[in-house]
Amino acid sequence: QVKLEESGGGSVQAGGSLRISCTVSGSFFGSECMGWFRQTPGKERESVAVRYDGPGETWYADFVKGRFTISRARNLTTVFLQMDSLAPEDTAMYYCAADSTFGSCLSTRPLDMSGYNNWGQGTQVTVTS
Repeated sequence: QVKLEESGGGSVQAGGSLRISCTVSGSFFGSECMGWFRQTPGKERESVAVRYDGPGETWYADFVKGRFTISRARNLTTVFLQMDSLAPEDTAMYYCAADSTFGSCLSTRPLDMSGYNNWGQGTQVTVTS
């Protein structure tokens, strides 16, 4: 079974950069379709970025395009989210998640989080102005 654990969160000034990580353990099978999602108190969780290992496809929410990059280490143990040009509105708890059936990545709506069935505990990112 895939286990996910986020790390690397912290506080950064607006305009700065931060890279957060999601360590994958237990089994790599079932982690080929993974994404980053975020949530702030009082708001619904929203999708940020998704990556599908096989074809190396990535998808991004419009509000992070050109600023965030999702990638994966060659040894498959870690999925990264590189965040540049951060703004205070990027402040949130960031979660990584996997769709163990790959269905999300094979669909026309890979950013739809309803298919992601394996979640980490989250890492807090705070952007100060």
